[in-house]
Amino acid sequence: MSIIEAQAPLHEAHRDNHTHRDVNGGWLRPAVFGAMDGLVSNLALMTGVAGGAVSTQTVVITGLAGLAAGAFSMAAGEYTSVASQRELVQAELDVERRQLRKHPVDEMEELAALYVSRGVEPTLAREVAMQLSKDPEQALEIHAREELGIDPDDLPSPMVAAVSSFGSFALGALLPVLPFLLGATALWPAVLLALVGLFGCGALVARVTARGWLFSGMRQLVLGGAAAAVTYGLGMLLGAAL
Repeated sequence: MSIIEAQAPLHEAHRDNHTHRDVNGGWLRPAVFGAMDGLVSNLALMTGVAGGAVSTQTVVITGLAGLAAGAFSMAAGEYTSVASQRELVQAELDVERRQLRKHPVDEMEELAALYVSRGVEPTLAREVAMQLSKDPEQALEIHAREELGIDPDDLPSPMVAAVSSFGSFALGALLPVLPFLLGATALWPAVLLALVGLFGCGALVARVTARGWLFSGMRQLVLGGAAAAVTYGLGMLLGAAL
């Protein structure tokens, strides 16, 4: 009794603090990818055009056009991608639902065999499988988790993915344009702000994913800076050739 009482506070604390991040909500990946893509692609696009020795107005128009086109493209792509993934999962769930309806005993034995393969004693595994199979919806959820590795009640939303992608891309793509909209006439303020934004995004992602913020921030800064440098060089070459 004393052992149980001594361990109770630890169990209570564990239950209260043992939480996990939402990894299936469908917003994090498109938001992160959208922001990074908006920053890198629009910065690279603008530096490439600027490398061709065009007017400031042309660079600004290019940046705004890249923002609009990229944001809509990202949103449409994410919506289609996540919707297709969701439809595929729903189709597989329908297959499993039909199997549970037509062959309930076979499906129960399959579930019991799965538990046995994970170390559960055969008699207990069959008992557990029988109990879980009494409710068809619960049985479907268990089979989906065990066989397909998905949670039927926590599928990603196409709309959430599209909106997250659109907003984050537009925000990321706005950074290289912002200095020009505020009156800048040179390229370096836009590049500097974009690189700071890349580092900040990388560091922010590290807080969500528990990676080192310095490494994550520097990685994004180096990749974005390299893309901008390459496109600027190509712009100079093409501008000289034309």
